[in-house]
Amino acid sequence: MRKKRIGNPSVDSTAWVGPIELPGPIVAASGTFGHGDEVARVCDPSILGAVTTKSLASFEWPGNPAPRLHPSPGGGMLNSVGLQGPGVAHWIDVELPALRARGARVIVSIWGRTASEFAEATKLLAPAVTELVAIEINVSCPNLEDRARVFAHSCEATRVVVDSVAQCGLGLPLLAKLSPNTAELVEVAGSAMDAGADGLTMINTLVGFAIDAGTRTPVLGAGNGGLSGPPIKPIALRAVHDVAQALPGVPIIGTGGVSCGRDAIEMLLAGACAVGVGTASFRDPRAMLRIHDELLEWCGQNGIDRVAALTGAINGEGV
Repeated sequence: MRKKRIGNPSVDSTAWVGPIELPGPIVAASGTFGHGDEVARVCDPSILGAVTTKSLASFEWPGNPAPRLHPSPGGGMLNSVGLQGPGVAHWIDVELPALRARGARVIVSIWGRTASEFAEATKLLAPAVTELVAIEINVSCPNLEDRARVFAHSCEATRVVVDSVAQCGLGLPLLAKLSPNTAELVEVAGSAMDAGADGLTMINTLVGFAIDAGTRTPVLGAGNGGLSGPPIKPIALRAVHDVAQALPGVPIIGTGGVSCGRDAIEMLLAGACAVGVGTASFRDPRAMLRIHDELLEWCGQNGIDRVAALTGAINGEGV
């Protein structure tokens, strides 16, 4: 067993997300740690369980017009970055080496406008297989084959995308990143697992909108944006708990509104195996390290000798 020397050395911090063994339960969420070592220069990634990259396509993508970020009441944030990225091949050659050099365990997040583009992005990852711990399949992005409907809003579309990635045969664990903006979340989660996913990342942002009353225009360049941060924590907890109850034993990285150690503990209790931290890092790039410490310190103070024992342990009924 691996034990962390930060927070409380008596607590075993090992986290298992399906076949993925991580030395700690805190994972940098996609979109908030950059593509390379930008944040890693001030937030030691070797202390984290893993780092999830910003989602990458098989091609370079410019993203949405500015403005892209806007603060929201209650410490939330609206963003409409639009999946800007350099493309998988460039990322492998230029960004990945610097990130790995800092000791990061890397989960690479991929996206596409069609199922075939997901497969293309996956195939381009082949030269870097030994440098990665998992692939996150961002099915919570638009599907151009279905009139811009989000893949993760459809059981069939999610199944097709996950299967297209699984059929590439890279041998890496697959995590399907799901959207909360559907009433069929549990069914979609089941479809992702049936199609070959080894686990789930839950959740992506909620769709939001904001207006500047002075100019009478949307505050974001693309109009709609994704709401993240503390206001969405209850929704994320509900989503994780619903799926964990419906699909017992499903490996989940719970993400959404986590800004302190207690938030992370609640996410584990809801059924997550590991906890993604995103928006908190925009305010403090070292927030993930603080949350890691607070979580382990709480465990030590409450007689918990293994972080993994908290998963799904509402009313003492752990897994």
